[in-house]
Amino acid sequence: VYYHLIGTPQSADRLLYATPAQPQLNHRVETTQDGRYALVTSSAGTDERYELTLFDLAEPQPRPRKLIRGFRHEWALAGSIGSRLFFRTNLAAPRQRVVMLDVSRPRSKPVEIIPQTAETLVGVSLVGSRLILAYLGDAKTEALLYELNGTLVGAINLPDIGSGAGFGGRIGDPETFFSFSSYATPSTIYRLDTSTNRMELFIQPKLAFDPADYAVDQLFYASKDGTRIPMFVARRKSTPPGAPALLYGYGGFNVAVTPGFSPAVLDWMEMGGVYAVANLRGGGEYGKTWHDAGRLGAKQNVFDDFVAAGEYLIASGISAKGRLAAIGRSNGGLLVGAVINQRPDLFAAANPGVGVMDMLRFDRFTAGRYWVDDYGDPAKEADFRVLRRYSPYHNIRSGIEYPAVIVTTADTDDRVVPGHSFKYSAALQAADIGSRPHLIRIETRAGHGSGKPTEKVIEEYADLWAFLGHWTGMALPK
Repeated sequence: VYYHLIGTPQSADRLLYATPAQPQLNHRVETTQDGRYALVTSSAGTDERYELTLFDLAEPQPRPRKLIRGFRHEWALAGSIGSRLFFRTNLAAPRQRVVMLDVSRPRSKPVEIIPQTAETLVGVSLVGSRLILAYLGDAKTEALLYELNGTLVGAINLPDIGSGAGFGGRIGDPETFFSFSSYATPSTIYRLDTSTNRMELFIQPKLAFDPADYAVDQLFYASKDGTRIPMFVARRKSTPPGAPALLYGYGGFNVAVTPGFSPAVLDWMEMGGVYAVANLRGGGEYGKTWHDAGRLGAKQNVFDDFVAAGEYLIASGISAKGRLAAIGRSNGGLLVGAVINQRPDLFAAANPGVGVMDMLRFDRFTAGRYWVDDYGDPAKEADFRVLRRYSPYHNIRSGIEYPAVIVTTADTDDRVVPGHSFKYSAALQAADIGSRPHLIRIETRAGHGSGKPTEKVIEEYADLWAFLGHWTGMALPK
């Protein structure tokens, strides 16, 4: 981390912080609003366990001061007033809380401002003279407004089941802006007056469809071990029972899958399909405990949760046997590859996208070495045995009828290298797993997905919906 003074040449930059003895560490730097302090957040992998190092930029030669030692907990700076720094953290709070550190004191200890609640705290911002807290209540956004001393002002009345994002601002600002979206509602911008807690519509996109024609429901079902799992189900209100359905899942890396708008998903619903999203263990929907329940030796819980979701969709009549497809990307591609090995009878079709398919060698390529926090280390015998049990590439079962499969990848994906998908597809095609097609679609001059040109996105989803729609019995347009 270098300190650069605007208006001076880069050659004059001063080294602020480095850890040559620990080259595997990643460092992220941010400054407080008043420019007084620089905070370096260091991490050792993909798990949210950080060290914090503070620099007082008012000093002629800023010196590092360890605020938080040891990679044990998550820390996210929410804002500051003078020497008082406000953080969101899971220290002594698996679902997170708000604490304050007064860095003017040599050995400042965290002072709790807002305690942990039953919901998962995912965002905190200091706007005006108040704190805005964003929570996940059963995987959908809820927002509350607090005084700086922790007194609750009230709830921010969000429109519906969906996801809010933004809520940013600065000390003294009278307002904040945030977006809100759901499966049938594109991102809409709202303005919030933090002094009165009054919200108003600011920008609404012009739509060629009516969101009122769609239903978005949240259901709950029991997994194999009895754990209660939430699932969103979106469809046109006119969609009949037993419809073709896509079941999406991720279940990893403490990532919460929340409702959001996608034109591709809207197209699937327009075609008469159901779109279901299961909030699996391994994600961040219910905090650190939920994450831990779906990683390392507990990874099988993720697959069990997904299978139980598929069984529920069929048993409840939302979909039907022979009309259900599994879909997931990246870690979700691993999920899809694993579940069609374990329950090939449950799904008519599947799309494992840019997935981690060889769990015994994933750590040897690009960013794979950082994933051992979630998957385990193949070089360790105990972890190897767990990984071998569910690795999609190593567990293809000849002699059993598999669903129709379309694997998707890109030739220059440097996050999950395409070799995973190449060898997995070759193994599928070489195995005796029935007469349904097992194809691979390789995007050229593209990566893991982000930043893909709109034209390529449209082409990809046209291929996917045609394939998955056909094999789930959808009446496709001519």
